[in-house]
Amino acid sequence: MEKNNVTKMSTRLIGPKTVFTILLALLIGLFLFQSITIIQAGHRGVVLQLGAVQPQVFDEGLHFKMPFIQSVIPMEVRVQKSETSQTSASRDLQTVATTIAVNHHLDGQNVNKLYQQVGMDYAARIVDPAIAEALKAVTAQYTAEELVSKRSEVSTKVKEVLKQKLSVYHIVLDEINIREFKFSEEFDRAIEAKQVAEQQALKSKLDLERIKIEKEQEITRAQAQAEALRLQKQEVTPELIQLRQIEAQLEAIRRWDGKLPNVTGGATPFINVENK
Repeated sequence: MEKNNVTKMSTRLIGPKTVFTILLALLIGLFLFQSITIIQAGHRGVVLQLGAVQPQVFDEGLHFKMPFIQSVIPMEVRVQKSETSQTSASRDLQTVATTIAVNHHLDGQNVNKLYQQVGMDYAARIVDPAIAEALKAVTAQYTAEELVSKRSEVSTKVKEVLKQKLSVYHIVLDEINIREFKFSEEFDRAIEAKQVAEQQALKSKLDLERIKIEKEQEITRAQAQAEALRLQKQEVTPELIQLRQIEAQLEAIRRWDGKLPNVTGGATPFINVENK
């Protein structure tokens, strides 16, 4: 009897009003949940109203939207990297394989226009084709050797062309990095042979310059010696010769030991005056 009474009381408590209250609370909760959206850091929100793109763009943080009518598509505006390898032709018709890395990001104020015009697959539809077209347009202006020797200039031009192409779709170009140029094996061998020839020519030129310098040094030394001899001859006078003779005689007297020679170099020999 007691159990039946408890069951009857519980049934009376959970009446139509209670059920309606619960349903109303659930609907209000769902309404509030659908009215709130949170945009994460590094993203912007594209607002769609019944499928139509709206002019307003949500920044990072908490936002309110019309439940069941509006939806929000988050789009990343952080710097993104696209790396690709493209094949093109140089001005001298050499095949060039270029590996390039491109950093870019979306214009946060115009992500709604990008979404409306292109969609989420903008990297494959816009960025990659623009990179290929910019590379082909610029590499065609240079020979294969110039692509290597003027690499910084080529990189600057590619950046300028690519920046213009991406800006049409509200994509901002940050930086590019041309990692390498690859050519055919025949061209690589030709470049290597040319470098060897240039090195040999430079060595020969340096050898010729060295020989020329050594010859000039020898001529300079010979001229100096000749000039010294000429000056010495100018200084020789009869008085100087007589003085040198007197000096030689004095030196001979200084060295004489007091003995006369037995035989002289002349025709008349000396007589030995020594006592026997």
